[in-house]
Amino acid sequence: MTKKNYVLDTNVLIENPQAIVNLKNGNENNIFIPYHVLIELNQLKTNQRIRHIVAKVVDVLLEHRDSIQFIQNDASISRFTEEIVDNYILKEIKSTSIEDPILVTNDRILQLQAGLAHIKSEEFRDSKPFESESQLYTGFMPEGEAPLTNSFTWVDGKPVFHGANSAECINYTVSMWNVKPRSVYQNLALMLMQNPTIDIVSMQSEAGFGKTFLALATSLYLVLEKRLYEKIYIVKPTIELGSKLGYLPGDIKEKMEPYVKYIHDLLLKLHEQRPANKLFLNPNDDLLRYNTKKFEILPLNYIRGMNIENAVVIVDETQNLSRNEVRALLTRMGEGVKCFCLGDTSQVDNPYLSESNNGLNWIVRKFKGFSNYAHIVLKGDRSRGPITDLVLKSKL
Repeated sequence: MTKKNYVLDTNVLIENPQAIVNLKNGNENNIFIPYHVLIELNQLKTNQRIRHIVAKVVDVLLEHRDSIQFIQNDASISRFTEEIVDNYILKEIKSTSIEDPILVTNDRILQLQAGLAHIKSEEFRDSKPFESESQLYTGFMPEGEAPLTNSFTWVDGKPVFHGANSAECINYTVSMWNVKPRSVYQNLALMLMQNPTIDIVSMQSEAGFGKTFLALATSLYLVLEKRLYEKIYIVKPTIELGSKLGYLPGDIKEKMEPYVKYIHDLLLKLHEQRPANKLFLNPNDDLLRYNTKKFEILPLNYIRGMNIENAVVIVDETQNLSRNEVRALLTRMGEGVKCFCLGDTSQVDNPYLSESNNGLNWIVRKFKGFSNYAHIVLKGDRSRGPITDLVLKSKL
């Protein structure tokens, strides 16, 4: 069998440092790393969000140094003010004597550019779990298929929940913290999140269907009313912050404030519907400050190294987390934790992820069918308001 010559792009290494080992497949194929990939890794090593992944990539590169080859030629000399790194990677490949090289990248634009340069390219297959599985698996099973644990089926126009031990027709309305569902899907989401046998629930939907609002309402119900847990954590990926976080004034809470204001607004709305005084240091203040013994918003980096117990954890924008980040985050969950993972795989802001390759999709694919996990896609005509409804209906 002829060996294949794989040239790896930076995004593949960041998504899965073991891609080198997987594609090499023993001694079956050759692995090449463009010098400009090393330059990109060197730039990314100071990025707080992914520097731990970059360190893993470097470890794998060093471990397999003798069995991989680095592309370095005249095209390796660049000035980044003139052209982007991807162009130099293509130049490096064109300037080598590698026979029939195959560029492995999850960057679709780079795949197109490679085709124009007559360089073969393909996606790293292990990075694509399924085409938007978090959207395709709605929580409802297709007619004729055996139901998965904690899934739904339609029977005579009513949703039937197939729990670990029995089936139940959901013909009642669930209300949490004076929040009443606006659709059958919101009702089922509330039911899943308060179910004592389910430890982790993932919710997929477009903007405007109330994922965060429902999760917050359920969290207040479980922590302040039922007292089943001691604290609420909200974990937010900081992909949109990038290096800007370090330049904002103040401590970490003040730095995060512009990016989590919508959470504060939702909490105030819930507080108005039903007082959540224990969530704040002084509920009579004009400017409410959180009681960190009961409620805390943390960027993803602050979770690493923690051991979370007896808490409700809301992971916002899970689609902006990689598989490795989701694994690292969920393994921080100790005894007595309820976790809600929210996201929309059609709105991926992380440049190294895609609609099909992201943390929310990986959760659905790997956890689907387990007795303490459930997933639901929120749908319906009514959402945040008439303007949002118009956007969704018109497919703007």
